[in-house]
Amino acid sequence: MPENKKDKPVKTMNEIVKRESGDLLSTLMREVEGKIAVIRNQEVIADADVAFLYGVETKRVNEAVRNNPDKFPVRYMFELNANELRDLRSKISSLNVSAMNRNSTKVFTERGLYMLATVLKGERAREVTFAIIEAFAKVRELKRELLDLHKETDK
Repeated sequence: MPENKKDKPVKTMNEIVKRESGDLLSTLMREVEGKIAVIRNQEVIADADVAFLYGVETKRVNEAVRNNPDKFPVRYMFELNANELRDLRSKISSLNVSAMNRNSTKVFTERGLYMLATVLKGERAREVTFAIIEAFAKVRELKRELLDLHKETDK
């Protein structure tokens, strides 16, 4: 049995924010960073993880896509095939996608996440969007630093 609050399993983002020390943006950024995976050479986040971050059910995220198909072209969001889903599960142990899911798992690129923010509105959506912007900017910065280090070691 868990001895303190930090040992208890987490159910929602609100519980994470309450448990973590620090500000909301930092907490959300850590959560976003942990959910980013690379599929088809693109950094993406799965629909169930997006729903978790926004504090809504996955079906609400998928409804937003279904009701606004013109806002989600392939470079913004795509469905995973069985192999990609298996690979994603192996990369992210905390993935919120059930093996029994009847629907195809969708993943959102950075652009798709920004577009989703225009559809899912409210205080929570705004905070999560800030965290997504910061997390992806941090990933880009780390990539640049790694490339620079690689160039220096090649000299």
